[in-house]
Amino acid sequence: MFKTTILLTINQQQKLKQQLLSFARQFEYFMLLDSNLDLTDSYSEYQWIFACGAHRFIQASEEKNNFELLDKFYNEHKTDLFGFLGYELKNEIENLNSNNPDNIEFPNMFFFEPEISIWASTSSVEVKSHYPFNIEILPEPAPEKHETITGQAQHRINHETYTEKVGKLLKNIQLGNIYEANFCMEFYAEKINVNPYEIYAKLSTQSNAPFGVFFKLKDKFLLSASPERYLKKNGAKLIAQPMKGTARRSQWALEDMQLKLDLENNLKERSENIMICDLVRNDLSKIAASGSVTVEELCKVYTYPMVHQMISTITCQVAPEITVAELLKSCFPPGSMTGAPKVRAMQLIEEHETTKRGLYSGCVGYITEIGNFDFNVVIRSLQYNQTNQYLSYMTGSAITSLSAINDEYNECLLKSQAFFNLLNPQQ
Repeated sequence: MFKTTILLTINQQQKLKQQLLSFARQFEYFMLLDSNLDLTDSYSEYQWIFACGAHRFIQASEEKNNFELLDKFYNEHKTDLFGFLGYELKNEIENLNSNNPDNIEFPNMFFFEPEISIWASTSSVEVKSHYPFNIEILPEPAPEKHETITGQAQHRINHETYTEKVGKLLKNIQLGNIYEANFCMEFYAEKINVNPYEIYAKLSTQSNAPFGVFFKLKDKFLLSASPERYLKKNGAKLIAQPMKGTARRSQWALEDMQLKLDLENNLKERSENIMICDLVRNDLSKIAASGSVTVEELCKVYTYPMVHQMISTITCQVAPEITVAELLKSCFPPGSMTGAPKVRAMQLIEEHETTKRGLYSGCVGYITEIGNFDFNVVIRSLQYNQTNQYLSYMTGSAITSLSAINDEYNECLLKSQAFFNLLNPQQ
């Protein structure tokens, strides 16, 4: 393994990132993990990380042993890995199933050891490579074409059907079967030929999300503007940051401040966040050192270009003998995307949703050679199957006893606005 550290300013790093995306087009597998210069939380370490080429990889087995396969693969090689866990791995953790249609067809799990990886901190980049690699010979970034993307965006669930389905979930809440369920629906476009590189550039410019991802797996692409962290491990410390509670932004400063303040004091949004915070605390307690689970931030509101978001931060200490896959499995799927009680909520989600979530609601990130890791929650993300020419964007909201159906529907529309802006930029 060749390793080099190079001092670069942020501006130089931004140019390098664009050069690497041009360079990556030749590879079947690559991943860009991008903070978009947003390092507002105290646990972020890198401006961005780039990985391309697959020296070796592991893909999901049809058998229900994928977490064990990941541990075996990692323990054999003890190397940096990049990849994802799809939502449907829930079926390996609990007695659940997934029967809804899937038009993207990502596998349930995929990790690769890159041929080249580049880790960008505030003032330098570290290059790791299986062969001599000189970033100075990279091509100039491809010029931005600002091509207009056109396609007919459609709702998988219309307002009438949404009202009926959420009404049934509210009935389950009234009966005490669940307290909260994250109900999602799909927006999609068929027979659409798009340039994923240009879409990602537009998406990241719109959102500046701190857990952005551009991932290519052969003919499948994930273009993510996720603002949410799933789990991060740093030494013996494990960090979870579930997100619940969303408010729109305003172009008017005073109104924007009021919208943020209203979110901070919104009883419904706070109750959603606190319920999921409790769920995550319970998940972490299964693998945490006794008495170490701590809520560092409760219902703190963070501001992003398109929305305000309410986030809690929960941490714990873990013993060194607990494996990487066991830690990732402990809270999976992310509590913010399921509900409470978790298993019953996931059963009802499967019953009432109409699209298999796949990679959506799963997590994407990296594992280092010393066993640290950082994974996002796959939300605010487009998935594209280039062969099928199918583009998908899923979004949802938390349904609780305080939910008003029209408000929940409008929250989904707010979160889907980036998708419609990409397909119909004139609107």
